Amino acid sequence: MRARSRLAAGAFGALAAASLLTGCGDAGSSGTDAPEAGASGAGCAPVAGDQLVVLTDDKKLQNTDNVLPAINAKAATPPLVAALDKVSAALDTPKLIQLNRSVDVDRKTPQVAAQEFAEANGVTGGIGKGPGGQVTVGAGNFSESQTVAELYKIALTAAGYQVKVQTIGNRELYEPALEKGQIQVVPEYAATMAEFLNTKANGKDAQPVSSPELAKTVSALQAEGDKVGLKFGQPSQAQDQNAFAVTKAFAEKYAVSTLSDLAAKCSGQATVLAGPPECPQRPKCQAGLVEIYDFKAGSFSSLDAGGPQTKNALKTGSASVGLVFSSDAALATS
Repeated sequence: MRARSRLAAGAFGALAAASLLTGCGDAGSSGTDAPEAGASGAGCAPVAGDQLVVLTDDKKLQNTDNVLPAINAKAATPPLVAALDKVSAALDTPKLIQLNRSVDVDRKTPQVAAQEFAEANGVTGGIGKGPGGQVTVGAGNFSESQTVAELYKIALTAAGYQVKVQTIGNRELYEPALEKGQIQVVPEYAATMAEFLNTKANGKDAQPVSSPELAKTVSALQAEGDKVGLKFGQPSQAQDQNAFAVTKAFAEKYAVSTLSDLAAKCSGQATVLAGPPECPQRPKCQAGLVEIYDFKAGSFSSLDAGGPQTKNALKTGSASVGLVFSSDAALATS
């Protein structure tokens, strides 16, 4: 689904080029580090299962990475923005998960998946006609971005624009093209884009501007965008951000549904946390779980960032809890 590196860094996001830190400690032959210092209690041993569920981030460890349209300021006329906002109004995280399933599991094209979604959710209903003209919608080189870009095309076409979708690559390529007006619109993620613009302007060690509160993140994003000629439409309720998943069987066995539940019931020796090598040091991964939730896993399994290795470890009973992305197709219920 993704050719990106959101990782567990908070400021790193979709399509951001980031150099990985080395893993934490010396991994054994299984790739699992020795028990974490300070972990006490029995913990919760992994439970195999086919269905994954995300634990609610009830203390708001993660920043708000809601999907929204980024728009070249000169192209951001009221009719164009209003058409894009129709897509935002129709999207939430469960629907985004199903969209990703349509493409990544059911193997539909982004165009077909987007058209079916638009028809089922009335995306084009009530869209007013704009002045027309050519619009290029950029997309990142992963299927979620391409599918949302196709939804933008459908809405803008209904508003009277002549629209094409162009898959460009990573943010380092498409963001400058958006600033220059070589493309007019691209799907974005609120916190990730806010930090991208922040660090681009102020250096990689700039104080973060995004927040677990959506309104604060969007306000910061708009302020950063104003500096470089970018505007943003309404954020959708769909989020694609770091999340921690367990199998449904694990959740039922240990009666956990939130990260607070996990910390209260599963800190201890038997609990295995899986994620990318840099997870132990990152404030939105293991380090954040310790700081915000006082969750101490018994051991850490160095795998990938929300990818097939982590999901397979959960499903096969090699890991208790793992870092995933909140809109992953693997989270679909059917």
